[in-house]
Amino acid sequence: MFDKLIKLNCYTKNKILKKVAMNLLEKFYCCEINCVEMDKSVLFAHHARGCTIVASKIYENVIIFQNVTIGSNMRYNKVTDEWENVGNPIICKNSVIADGAKILGPIIIGEGSVIAAGAIVTKDIPANSIVYGVNQFRAKDVNYDLIFNKNMINPEKIFAACNRLVEKFEKETSGQVRAVDKVEIYQMKC
Repeated sequence: MFDKLIKLNCYTKNKILKKVAMNLLEKFYCCEINCVEMDKSVLFAHHARGCTIVASKIYENVIIFQNVTIGSNMRYNKVTDEWENVGNPIICKNSVIADGAKILGPIIIGEGSVIAAGAIVTKDIPANSIVYGVNQFRAKDVNYDLIFNKNMINPEKIFAACNRLVEKFEKETSGQVRAVDKVEIYQMKC
């Protein structure tokens, strides 16, 4: 259902169907997607839950995770009676935008860039960059895909890795009082 609603919302010429799709996306998936232009290959992880996407253009093969905001960062100058910083972002092809990232203003995210979870971006980003924190970036290692690759890992391998980590943690902390236990002991004394 999500994919059909996206197609109607983003690509149909029929204004009534577009409006219905927009309302259903907001109702069922808590997302708003309203781009001037968006390539049909753009993928939304987790059905774009919690996303507000208002971009100038999103190019091909972009992947957007949940709770992402892409939109304006304009302000009104009361001295000049003018709006400043008007416009919405352009996301270039093969970019990945991770959970909770915020991309704001008339900026360009360069091709092949990865916007890390929780990053806030208000400045142009060069191609093949990793963006983190607030407007921080560095060159991306071309030998690695971060967050997403079409050859995704088998979930069983993830579960196995998590189990090994738990075993390691429990082995290293066996016989020790954990921080949670200390809090519980402290609360019992109070």
